[in-house]
Amino acid sequence: MTVVCRDKLRRGGTAALEIGAVAALYYGSGKLGLLQQIVRGQVTPLWPPTGIALAGLLLLGPRVWPGIALGAFLINVSPGPSVPAAMAITMGNTVALLASYALLRRAGFRTRMNRLRDTLALVFLGAFTGMLISATVGSSTLFLAQALPAGRFWPTWWIWWTGDAMGVLVVAPVLLVLSSARRPKDTPASRWGEALLLATATIGVCILENAPVPLMFLAFPLLTWAAFRFQHAGATPCALAVSTFAVLAATRGTGPFAGHTLLTDMISLQAFNGAAALTALLLSSAITERNETQEKIEQACSRLSEMVTRTAPDTGGLPTLPDGEGGEEGNDGSPDDRDTS
Repeated sequence: MTVVCRDKLRRGGTAALEIGAVAALYYGSGKLGLLQQIVRGQVTPLWPPTGIALAGLLLLGPRVWPGIALGAFLINVSPGPSVPAAMAITMGNTVALLASYALLRRAGFRTRMNRLRDTLALVFLGAFTGMLISATVGSSTLFLAQALPAGRFWPTWWIWWTGDAMGVLVVAPVLLVLSSARRPKDTPASRWGEALLLATATIGVCILENAPVPLMFLAFPLLTWAAFRFQHAGATPCALAVSTFAVLAATRGTGPFAGHTLLTDMISLQAFNGAAALTALLLSSAITERNETQEKIEQACSRLSEMVTRTAPDTGGLPTLPDGEGGEEGNDGSPDDRDTS
């Protein structure tokens, strides 16, 4: 009995720590996301907490949902407009993430994202579909609380939805990759050099995103390089970096986002971020799936070769007669003619 109680207490303590960690990460990342707010101090074009929360659900299970709800409430209660409105927005955020988690589990999603179907599920079910709930509930709550003019409802809804979806697409994959990361062994120095070169190039592209010359398209060769050579381990951090710096440029109105209206900048920003995330995830998954398929084919060929070697008849000890020799053959190799009379 004592052992059972102790085991229950240990599991309960672990669950409480996980819930507290998710709440703290949600709140902390939310504060960072609000630094680039666009509408009412609580709508931003990139909302990292959705990615952190969904990764927490996928890695730890649905038991951490109270941490998501607590973090969401603490983030939304200060900008208001009221406590009931903050509770409604919190409910929308929590339900949206639980719906995304349920859809991904129903689709057989693997956190390794080693199949193309995993990436498609994360994009279309986890990000695009699930975040419809949070954007609709949040925008409607602000409108009903008279904190949002009717003319700004749809722009706010668009920014809310794309911001939540981008959080799933660029933040969650990085955390999922980190959860399964292992210390590389016997990695050649050339590989480390290439990784350092990729990191340097990423920094350079991020700086150019804030330059007056529109050079944001340079991110796509970079993402292609990262996906082909390093798969998710290289492509997902690159996608997070270029998307973050694009958000900084858009919210400050610098670089290619200077001199345009808010709606134009948001459409351009979300199109770029969406294309960058899709490029990184889809290419990485396709290359990973191809590599694993090739490895399985090579293993199957190796096993088949071993099987053939084991089952082949042993002819090494049988004597072989040279042509033209033998009691039944003549000098020309044909049987001797015999007088049968």
